Amino acid sequence: MQNSWNEVAIAISQATGTKFVINKKQSQSGGCINQATKISDGNRHFFVKTNQASFAEIFALEAIALQEMYSTHTIRVPQPICWGATDDTAYLVMEDLDLGGSQDWEAMGRNLATLHRITSDRGFGRDHNNVIGATPQVNNWTSNWIDFWIEYRLGFQINLAKRRGWQCPVPEQKLYASVSRYFEDYQPQPSMVHGDLWSGNADFVNGEPVIFDPALYFGDREVDLAMTELFGGFPAQFYRAYNDAYPLDSGYQQRKSLYNLYHILNHFHLFGGSYGSQSNQMIKSLVIKE
Repeated sequence: MQNSWNEVAIAISQATGTKFVINKKQSQSGGCINQATKISDGNRHFFVKTNQASFAEIFALEAIALQEMYSTHTIRVPQPICWGATDDTAYLVMEDLDLGGSQDWEAMGRNLATLHRITSDRGFGRDHNNVIGATPQVNNWTSNWIDFWIEYRLGFQINLAKRRGWQCPVPEQKLYASVSRYFEDYQPQPSMVHGDLWSGNADFVNGEPVIFDPALYFGDREVDLAMTELFGGFPAQFYRAYNDAYPLDSGYQQRKSLYNLYHILNHFHLFGGSYGSQSNQMIKSLVIKE
């Protein structure tokens, strides 16, 4: 691995135009897929994700997503510095943010609303496929949101879940037929969305909101709001500030279960266990009773 770290240092030197030699490495906890390390030359310091060399494309896609979000100047994300692979290690180098301290959740809500006002004239999707956690995420451009959500989100995850032995509690076509009922009076715009916005991917630097580890695409902005309500949720002032800056449309409370089903199915694919029965309960509640 030492040779790999030497190559990372060379890449940083080339990307920044200033020679960088690592004299300190500190492993970081919290990642369930990648290894995380803070490195320093005594003056500058960076945050580095590493994994086996086959992850090079995934890291490149994450870096591109961070660049896209960074360039919007709406909400802070770690700036990517360089990325690539050595013989046995893929790496992504980012600015090292000193996370923690005071928390301005109202600013988080306002800034996320500003990000969501970035829209695409190409419809829903993205130029690149990416991953949600460790699961492939398909982002083929689609003009119709309902079609996109059924084919590339729900349908894709349902097929993965079935490979793990899960069975849909209702006929799949009945679930898909019910989706359009949630959009009878609502036409979402293709907003730039983080795509994986739970509490573990949001933090602060001296009160300034930061989001990271994106699964970026252009979709209904409600997908981000819905996911913030999973796994503990964000504080109430976040939702108030967001809604003041960019009011949510009626029907969100019903659609959020439709959107969070995607993530619960993905958790079943990744981890199994009770996520399967949780998915079943959500599906039964979503299907329109005849």
